[in-house]
Amino acid sequence: MGMREECKHFQSRTYKSGEVARFCVLGNAPDQPWSCPEDCITYERRLADVGWSHGSLVDRPVEAPPKTDVPIDDRRALLESASEIVNAVAPELVNERRRELDEAERRSRRNWRFWRR
Repeated sequence: MGMREECKHFQSRTYKSGEVARFCVLGNAPDQPWSCPEDCITYERRLADVGWSHGSLVDRPVEAPPKTDVPIDDRRALLESASEIVNAVAPELVNERRRELDEAERRSRRNWRFWRR
């Protein structure tokens, strides 16, 4: 079973290079872009394109999944641990960037004080 392209959480992006990214916006497909979990609890059929006629342009076929002997539960655990690392670092990076922007704004205000006189 491949990615459920009729799910409202499925997205696909094609880049200038021709590379296509297929993914679940909720991050619930550990084997993306190759497959969704069969028992995905967040699966919802997309209603926006029901009854539409799709043109002759078709997505490129998804390449074959890599051969791996790692069970899917181990892959899920790996993705969850990576997500925890990113979530632990993200607030610190956001605060650092805000401080940089605030400092830059203060510097730019100082330059305008001369012209206000």
